[in-house]
Parts: sequence; C-alpha cells; structure tokens
Amino acid sequence: MTLVADVHSDHGATFTERGDRTVVDHYGRPDRAVRAVRNGVGVIEHGYGIVEITGDDRIEYVDNIISNRVPRSDGQGVYALLLDPNGRIETDMYLYNGGERLLLFTPPETVSELVSEWQSKIFIQDVSIEEISDRLAVFGVHGPQSTEKVASVLNQIGAPEPELTFDRGSMGDVGVTVIASDNPTGEEGYEIICAAEEAAELFDTLLTRGMNAAPFGYRTWDILTLEAGTPLFTSELRDRIPNTIGMRNALDFEKGCFVGQEVVSKVENRGQPSRKLVGLTLDRVVPENSTIVGDGEQLGTVTRSVESPTLETAIGFGFVPYQTTHTEVTVETSAQSESAMLTALPFVRGSAQSLRCPQFETQ
Repeated sequence: MTLVADVHSDHGATFTERGDRTVVDHYGRPDRAVRAVRNGVGVIEHGYGIVEITGDDRIEYVDNIISNRVPRSDGQGVYALLLDPNGRIETDMYLYNGGERLLLFTPPETVSELVSEWQSKIFIQDVSIEEISDRLAVFGVHGPQSTEKVASVLNQIGAPEPELTFDRGSMGDVGVTVIASDNPTGEEGYEIICAAEEAAELFDTLLTRGMNAAPFGYRTWDILTLEAGTPLFTSELRDRIPNTIGMRNALDFEKGCFVGQEVVSKVENRGQPSRKLVGLTLDRVVPENSTIVGDGEQLGTVTRSVESPTLETAIGFGFVPYQTTHTEVTVETSAQSESAMLTALPFVRGSAQSLRCPQFETQ
C-alpha cells in the first residue's frame, strides 16, 4: 500500500496493484511524465517489499544464499538475485549494509515467501529476519537534473556516488538515507528512504522545495525502464536463468557457492547461453507472449511492449536464440502479424547507463 495515498490523490493520481501493494499508476499523462523525467527530474513512490536482517551472523548467512557478494562496509550496496537449485530467478533484490543491519528491497510479490523461507533455514546462527515494508517509505528521484534536485534539498551531506552507495542526512526536518541508484531509467537517479510517518512531508519536499520535480507513476516507470534496456522481475526475470538476461552485475562468479550457482557457472563456462534478451522495434504495441518469427521459424516470445514517447514508436523486449542472425522478424498475435526489428539495447541513451541493461560475454 502506498504510504501517502491522500497526497497522491491530491495530485490527480490513479492507482493500480503491483503484487499485493497499491501503487500509483499515473497522474493523467504518463507519456508527458516520461518527457519530464528525460528532460528534467521526476519523483516516484516505490512499492518495495523491505526486509531487515540483524544478528552477528547476518552477512555470512545471506552471503551463502544470494548470487552476489554481500557488502562488508556500512554505506555499500549490491544488486543480486535469489535463485532456485535449477538456477532460475526467484526474485531480484537490492541489498544494503546499514552497519548493524542489512536492508533488502524486493518486488512486493516475493517478500513474504522470501522472509518465510529464510526464517525457516535459521538453525544455530545469530540471525533475525523481519519484514518492515510498512515502516519505511522509498521515493525514487530520476532524471538528468536529479543530482541538482537532491542537492537543492539535502542537508549535511552531498549526493552519494558511485552507484549503490549511500549516506545519511536530512531533507527539511526529515531524516533520510540517500542511495545512488543503478540508473534503471537510463538517467541519473537516487532513492530516498525515510520513516513511514514522515513520508508525506518528504514527498512534498521532493516535489516542491528547491528545484521542482514532476510526480510519476508505474506506467511511466515501465516505459522509462524499457527505453533504458532494464529488465523487470515480473516480465523478464521471473523463472529465467540469469545468463539469458545478461545480468552480469547481479552475479559474482568468483564468490563461491550460492543456491543455483552450479547451473549459472555451467552456462557461463559454455561461453554463451542458449537464449538471450533482445530489444524489438515494433509498428505497434503487442500483447505479452506474442510469438517472434523469423523466416517461418518460431524464435521466441515478447515479454512486454510499450509506446515510447521518446522514440515515437513502439518498443519491446523478447527472448530469441543466442546465435540468431535475424534482424527483421515478424511478431504474431492472435489477431495478425506485425513487422519488427531486433534492436540493440538500450533504446534510449540518457544521462546515465542502466547497470541492469543486458551484457553478454563469450569465451
């Protein structure tokens, strides 16, 4: 549930459901909001599932489970995956070392199962795992002027850098943690965390104090991330082997054992996965799971597509064989066939590169 629903409503918000959370869908013109973010700065309330992990064995416990190395120093974070024994993605996450605790941010639909599963595997370790999604508010600030925006309202500290590092300060009278994002919109960005009871005041500060910013919702988020080549959990990541998505920033191949590591390493050692995530330039938006066809051969499926206000055409993601030589393809829907082009990612190069844009390396 959004923590400032009344404030969003005052700005004309329409709401939708993500997982079991109510979040802002849009404020009336999601395409205009895309341009506002690309040309300046925008603010979104994120609907993360949030987990707090404490205890003397917290780092060792989590490090044995996730695909990336848990940061050892306060103020550091990583992007990581939780895989099943077959190497398929159960959830993605951001994990931050907050000194006496680790904070983990997941898609809202996966947090309850993750907490339950991890709690059940604690034996003699000194570890405590608790969901605290209702205690913290998280706002994303994205756009080429996001650094100037954050600096205009942030007291005591400067904007942190590089990506996935953070520092603590205040905005107005609100104590905040400011995280440098990994640029999922293809623009510079930050995530601002505060106590839930101070969310309304912080949201107002981010929109109206210092440099003005435009509010935007998840419909705009879906467009921005697709333009930037950033795969999302529900549409591209769930149940996929991470090598097929080029998620090298989420994997530490030298870390040692973690759940699903054997499968990921086997695919890596072959030099290339069997399939890969690619971009599609389309004549129009098509339904998810539409079939991608090349020379009469079924190549794969579309995961999602949107109308891109930046490019003024439809774009999408799809999975195809890694070694395909096709560039011109057709996309078959239940109604008709559409022409399409396989396209290099990202579609849009903004003020920063998304660190989650697929990267494929061969041996």
